[in-house]
Amino acid sequence: MTSPKLWLIVPAAGIGQRMQAECPKQYLRINNRFILDITLSRLLDSRLFAGCMVPLNLADHWWPESDASNDDRIQTCSGGAERANSVLSALHALEEQVAADDWVLVHDAARPCLHPADLANLVSTLMDHPVGGLLAAPVADTLKKAESSRLPEVIGTLDRSQLWRALTPQMFRYSMLVSALETALNEKQPVTDESSAMEFYGNMPVLVEGRSDNIKITVPTDLDLAGFILSRF
Repeated sequence: MTSPKLWLIVPAAGIGQRMQAECPKQYLRINNRFILDITLSRLLDSRLFAGCMVPLNLADHWWPESDASNDDRIQTCSGGAERANSVLSALHALEEQVAADDWVLVHDAARPCLHPADLANLVSTLMDHPVGGLLAAPVADTLKKAESSRLPEVIGTLDRSQLWRALTPQMFRYSMLVSALETALNEKQPVTDESSAMEFYGNMPVLVEGRSDNIKITVPTDLDLAGFILSRF
């Protein structure tokens, strides 16, 4: 009986509106490299993956300028309007290559600071698990609940003892993830990550503690922070 393979999906069809940049955030540069190139190389250099699928926006004209476009380990497909649609598109594009029990790891294109030790720990922890799970970090800050208004006012303080920040990669069995995403989208459920689709499908993903510096680049100030983190690895 063969061991399940690992496959990588890095959705890169977003436009990154909060960055207020002239290009999607995955094509902004850190040390003269596209963020997307940094992210993909950090994952693929692990040599864990049988293959990689990158869903792209139909209007994307930056991809041919990337280093990744010349990497024969990487395939591309058309992305969707939302992250979940892009991931599902990638899963369907991999259908002829992947076994039902193979693992799929989905990682944010704008998370270039994944530490190799976290990736290795995620895979080794979940390899024999029936469902899968995700990297996550315990919430360290005090969390306030507020009313929606121009000047939000605090209406309570939340207990953070059971709260975690969801990170990526998120790692699930191929067939289960396809079914979970299709079901959630058909039922018009909010799918903010793969774990939320699996939860709606009736599963309980495992949280594997990861480093808090596995940041997602969202606003302009994150670029300098990511550059600093990468310089420390």
